Formats: sequence, structure tokens, C-alpha cells
Amino acid sequence: MRKFALIAAVALAACLTLSACNKSQDDQQASQQVQQVPKPTDPNDSKGWNNYLGQIVQKNMQGMTASQPYAYMVTAATTDDAKAQNDRQLQSVQDTVARGVLPGNMLVFGGPDSGKTADLIVAAFKDAKPGSFKDVIILFIGDKADEQRVTDALKPIGATFRFVAM
Repeated sequence: MRKFALIAAVALAACLTLSACNKSQDDQQASQQVQQVPKPTDPNDSKGWNNYLGQIVQKNMQGMTASQPYAYMVTAATTDDAKAQNDRQLQSVQDTVARGVLPGNMLVFGGPDSGKTADLIVAAFKDAKPGSFKDVIILFIGDKADEQRVTDALKPIGATFRFVAM
């Protein structure tokens, strides 16, 4: 009987200790979720922009049934390498548009220069077939000034369009 009481006491103490650890981990996760990543001031800070845009994507994934979104970060194109990267990105998106995207997927576009991001979207979808993106979500993270021309470019394809101002 004495051994049983000792085992029960040790088990209870272990349970309380573990639950306290879990509470501490939950509190840490909650505080990390509350902390927002600020918008980077340097257009060449790709890590900062990825973190900033990533948090916006996480908040706007409702309705998506695919495992993860297709994210395209358009650089500010301040160097020849960055311009070449944007050209490759445009080609990649055009290829994706030509192949088509299954319903439930999400395409995300963002970057430090909203105008360049909007230009890429307009160029990439100009030859898309009407109605070919029904039930596909397209998220554009940019400036309010660019929202309407992206909306107009995407309207014929039938996608669910979402805009988030940065």
C-alpha cells in the first residue's frame, strides 16, 4: 500500500509538472503569434520581406484546401540579378497559368514594390482563358493604388481575388 501511495504521488507530481510545461509552451506560442513582423524598410531585405508577407498569407488562407499556397515574391529589381529573377518569376507564373491551377489552391503575390508586383500579375494572366481559375484564390499584397488594375486583369478568369494593403 505504501508503494502504491508513493507511485501515485510521483505520477501526480509528474502530471502537474508536464501540464505546467505545456502551459508555458502554449503561452510562448500565443505571444509569438501576437507579435507582428513589421514591414521592412529595405527593399533588398528578402528575409524580412518573406517574414512580413508570410504572416499576411497565414491570416488569409481561409477557403484554401491545398496543403500550401504557391507564393511569389517579386523583388524591387534594384540590381540586374533581381531583374533577371523577376523575369524568371514571370515566366514561371505564365507557365503555371498556361497549365492551369486546381480549385482549392492559392496563388500569392507580394513584394517590396507593389507596382512591379501588379505588373507581373497583369502580364502573367493576360492570356489566361476566361473562367479557367474558378475556385482558385489569388492573394495580392500591395498598395491600394494597384488594386483596381489587378482586379480588372483577374476578373475574366473567375478566380476568388483577395487584396491586402501593406
